[in-house]
Amino acid sequence: METDFNQLNNGDYCQVIGGVHKGKSGIVQDLHTSKTGHLTLTVLQDNGVRCKTLGRNVVKSPHKQCTCNVT
Repeated sequence: METDFNQLNNGDYCQVIGGVHKGKSGIVQDLHTSKTGHLTLTVLQDNGVRCKTLGRNVVKSPHKQCTCNVT
């Protein structure tokens, strides 16, 4: 099930449910569509480590909401 672009926004809290980074969670950053049409994003984890993944590997989580300004 691929996540719809309209459901994820920069600053949303999410969980990675597939791929290399499965099990990680954090704040969505750098959300965009690649040249090939796939949704890509960066997940900023609570410990400050970032990981890049595809939108189809991520689900939005109501766990936390970012209170910072994410660009």
